[in-house]
Amino acid sequence: MHTVYILKCSDGSHYMGCTGNLEERLKRHNKGEVSYTKLRLLFDVVLTINFPEKYKALAFEKLKSGRGRAFMYKRFI
Repeated sequence: MHTVYILKCSDGSHYMGCTGNLEERLKRHNKGEVSYTKLRLLFDVVLTINFPEKYKALAFEKLKSGRGRAFMYKRFI
C-alpha cells in the first residue's frame, strides 16, 4: 500500500508527498529530516489517499506541480 498525503505547514504552505510507510514518514517530518518541512514544523495532515500500487500513487502525486497544484487546492484544500 502506498499513500499520497498533504500536510499544511505552520507557515500556511502545503506539502504533498508519497510514501510506503506513512507513520515513519511523518516521524521524519516531525524530526526535521525533510528539507521542505524542516523550517515549517508543526503541521496538520490535510489528506491521505491510499493506492494499492506504487506507480498509481506516484502518478497522483504529480498533482503537486503545474496545473495539478491548482486542482489540488480547488478539490482537496
